[in-house]
Amino acid sequence: MTTERFKKLIWEYYKTHGRHALVWRTKAHFNDPYRILVSEVMLQQTQVSRVMRKYPEFIRQFPNFRSLAKASVPSVLSVWQGMGYNRRALNLKRLSEEVVERYKGRLPSEPEALRALPGIGAATAGSIAAFAFNRPVPFIETNIRRVFIHSFFPAKEGVCDEDILGMVRKTLDRENPREWYYALMDYGTMLAAEEKENPNRKSLSYRKQAAFTGSRRAVRGGILRTLLAHGPMTERSLAIWLGEPIARIREVLDILKKEKFVIRKGNVVKIAG
Repeated sequence: MTTERFKKLIWEYYKTHGRHALVWRTKAHFNDPYRILVSEVMLQQTQVSRVMRKYPEFIRQFPNFRSLAKASVPSVLSVWQGMGYNRRALNLKRLSEEVVERYKGRLPSEPEALRALPGIGAATAGSIAAFAFNRPVPFIETNIRRVFIHSFFPAKEGVCDEDILGMVRKTLDRENPREWYYALMDYGTMLAAEEKENPNRKSLSYRKQAAFTGSRRAVRGGILRTLLAHGPMTERSLAIWLGEPIARIREVLDILKKEKFVIRKGNVVKIAG
């Protein structure tokens, strides 16, 4: 696969099959860095179909950094329900507070500054820089990794991200990075649907996700949903409601308290904020 053939293949696929209807790809949204930020954080580890349902509701409720910064934690978590990984919602609120305080409500465009914000790693910082500011920043996420392993490393095992990043840099459309990354992600989505073997299994970064049912993550989500729906509860009531040993409830509550999701007074627990 030559780089020129690769670029032609990706652009031709995108021209015919690109997901142009995704709301965060419309001009009204990609011209608003806040909206791009929200969509990129939502798309971390969450299916596009679920984000499409939740994203408009979140934007209606919290249309900008200032509204999200002022919002209470329970109100943010309530709107977020159904997305999973509630830590992302809390990070979005904390990030908004920092953007309002440090940057007067304007999201910085430099990847280094973006990475310093709560909950923003290298991949998300790169995607925000590309999609919100059309900057030619090399980055990798799941679909991009899949495309490059499939196209340039089909027979190699243990492909490292640095090798992939080299090809990302080499093929990057520096005049139109936003559309180029859209095209890469759409091609990667197609590969995920059609390929029997996931090319990402050949990546050194590949980690099989643990089962959700019965996991600590499931208990975390259950505690937050229950407190949002019913208000303050005792530890024992939570254990009975969720059908979990009280020792496990206390273990997870210790983590949620440390992360500032909940407040505990004696044995009574409530959502922070």
